[in-house]
Amino acid sequence: MRHDENRGLSRPLIMLLASCLFAACLAMMPSSPAYALSTDKATARPNSQSGDELIGGRATRLTWEGTVGQDEEVSSVTLQLAEGSSFDASTTRITVLEGLSRINVEGEAVPSGTSLTVSFSEPIPAGSLLRLEVSDMSFPDAGGEYAVGGSYETADGSSLELEESKPIAVISNTRVQAIVNWLDEQPWVEAWNSVPFLGMFLKPQLLVSSMATLSGGWLLCLLIVIAAYPFAILLGLAFAFMKMSKHAILRAIATVYINVLRGTPLFLQIYIMFFGLPMMGVNIDNNILGVAVIAINSSAYLAEIFRAGIESIPAGQYEAAASLGMNRAQTMVNIILPQTLRRVLPTITSDFITSYKDTSLLSSVGVMELMMFAKNAVTVAGNITPYVSAAIFYLIVTLPLIKVVSIVEERLGRAEHGHGARPKADVAMAAPLAVSGMPQGGIADAS
Repeated sequence: MRHDENRGLSRPLIMLLASCLFAACLAMMPSSPAYALSTDKATARPNSQSGDELIGGRATRLTWEGTVGQDEEVSSVTLQLAEGSSFDASTTRITVLEGLSRINVEGEAVPSGTSLTVSFSEPIPAGSLLRLEVSDMSFPDAGGEYAVGGSYETADGSSLELEESKPIAVISNTRVQAIVNWLDEQPWVEAWNSVPFLGMFLKPQLLVSSMATLSGGWLLCLLIVIAAYPFAILLGLAFAFMKMSKHAILRAIATVYINVLRGTPLFLQIYIMFFGLPMMGVNIDNNILGVAVIAINSSAYLAEIFRAGIESIPAGQYEAAASLGMNRAQTMVNIILPQTLRRVLPTITSDFITSYKDTSLLSSVGVMELMMFAKNAVTVAGNITPYVSAAIFYLIVTLPLIKVVSIVEERLGRAEHGHGARPKADVAMAAPLAVSGMPQGGIADAS
């Protein structure tokens, strides 16, 4: 009986101790501050030529929004940013909404370096939405993530800390952007852009910024074609020999390979490789697959180039090599192929240029090469100038190669007609002696 009484008395005691412990824990927990003016959000308008980036050190528009507490009124707000920001020369627009109704509230904005104080002619009513739109302010040049903080005063004269906003991402003001900023200030640039055609196709600011943006895609184009072409040359030589083979099966395989690849568009071949292989469960990196497609397509054209070059070598070359005791493999490696490469070098260079330009087709399957970068830039900017920048990147490679091809063709043409450089006299005399097997000193000894 006594045991039951003790048990009944212990339950209230345990509950009392638990309540005290819970109250102590609540007292030790940090309490979240109660704001008379809560920050809803702070955003900044992108100010890059592409239209999707916020650049430090450049004028932009900051929009800050907050909600006044139910039992408070706000008389002024001070916005504070990190060192390096500037509110100087900025203008501020005040908007106050009470529910769906707009309230006309006048105010005075006083910028002071990294802070901006806005004092209202009458307190902002409780429960209202306050929006401050600050134009022509700037964030630090270095870029980073910056939150908008500061303070505010209530109608009863209390000064409280303003709740910080979520950070705003700002990119650094690079040298390229500094050039764009300089162009923005030039009167001749403004006059140039006022002409519709020039402003749409050759906008100087966008030309400079897109050249920097597209450089990564240009390098990928070069890497793809440079990586693909050695494989294309090896495949081309292999199928050239197969097509000249005495075995009908090898000739048939080479003929089908060359005719199919040369007779179908590269665009179609890209789609077959990029969409067909994944359907078979074969997943390859897009860049590697792009190298493979370009190599395979170029090999078909190179096979015909090499075949024509080899067959253009006179039959007397084979007979001369055989008279020296060379077998067919030695003749091909030491005599025929060096002459063939010399003859087909201009054509190979032209095919390299074509393959380099054909990398643009890889943009249709998501490879981030030059045309993909240009397409994205045009979509964002609403201007054709990035495509012109892409054309410049292509010309940087193709024009020098075209000049090289013309020089090589000219020299080969002169050599074919006997207008090349004449050999020196001692070399000219040594040649027939070497052919006859007589030592160069034989003439002196004989005399």
